[in-house]
Amino acid sequence: MPIYKVGKIKNNEGLQKYRVRVNYNDELGHKKQLTRVAYGIDVAKDMERRLEFQIKTEHEMPVKKMTLQELFNDYIETKKFEVRETTLDKSKRIINYYILPILKDVYIDKLTVTVFKKWKLSMEKRKLSVVTKNNVYTELRAMLNYAVRMEYIQKHQLNKVGNFKDVLSRKKEMNFYTPEEFKKFIKVAKNQAQFKEKNNNSLYEWNFYVFFNIAFYTGLRKGEIHALRWTDIDGNYLKVTKSISQKLKKGDTETPPKNKSSIRIIQIPLPLIDILQEHKKRQQINPQYSEDSRILGDGRCIRDTTLEERNKYYAKLAGVKKIRIHDFRHSHASLLVNMGINIQQVAKRLGHTKVEITWNTYSHLYPREEERAIEILNAV
Repeated sequence: MPIYKVGKIKNNEGLQKYRVRVNYNDELGHKKQLTRVAYGIDVAKDMERRLEFQIKTEHEMPVKKMTLQELFNDYIETKKFEVRETTLDKSKRIINYYILPILKDVYIDKLTVTVFKKWKLSMEKRKLSVVTKNNVYTELRAMLNYAVRMEYIQKHQLNKVGNFKDVLSRKKEMNFYTPEEFKKFIKVAKNQAQFKEKNNNSLYEWNFYVFFNIAFYTGLRKGEIHALRWTDIDGNYLKVTKSISQKLKKGDTETPPKNKSSIRIIQIPLPLIDILQEHKKRQQINPQYSEDSRILGDGRCIRDTTLEERNKYYAKLAGVKKIRIHDFRHSHASLLVNMGINIQQVAKRLGHTKVEITWNTYSHLYPREEERAIEILNAV
């Protein structure tokens, strides 16, 4: 922001003429400048200060006076048109439970590093996993980034306090069933279904047997399995185009899958084709059956809580370790990985957005790749 002396020109009072020039970028990033003329160095310096103030007040982002609670209301109203309903519900629950109780009445332009440090300390005292705490941190950061984009504030200080660390914790080992363990598990599930059919004249238990087979043989997510209809099967191919959440207050809600890559068509292995065909014959006994019926349930999805109970019960009877429902997806992936299937094909079946996600999750299951590398090196 220079002050230029204009030759030897002076006014009637003998004061030197100066040109004051201030350069700046406007709201669109275009380079601009203001130029004024003043006589006398003191007047020129005062002119420079006044021009700087003018630019600061006219071209800097305005700070909107709003509390974090008000920002949250505005943020959620916008976000509901941009994300899945289940994603929105998760964001609302996290922010309402972990962030607003402490920060809701603080004005967003007063969210200093000190304020964030106090909030972070309160989170550290909670008995939560580092993953959970960082999920909360991510939600708060996303909301503050939204405030910056909307020009409610110029910037925020959350990044200065950083996310949560736990250098002492060890990464949990991935749980999954080997083919031998799964055979023991699924044999029990089949025996239970046959027992209920014979003694109670009920076909409902077959839903659990079919669910766990679909999970193991396809790697689909739980919500994706719940949403499957018979029309999604075309020969030996399965279309994955939707998901169901049982966590929303309004009940079972059908939504798109987790992301665009989750919309996929995968091939069904022969053992699962036979299982599905047998299950379809059982369902066709029901007068309410149609090709658009869901593959599992009786018009209503099988309950996640009941599914978890069966999972625990079957594992106990089979004498195998109990794994999470999501770990059947890991079981599918680990089987493919250990058989040397290309990582890109594994990513495609799982519906991952990037191969890097698959690799970061399952790379440790590629022992044969290391063995092959050593064999090549040994031969050099």
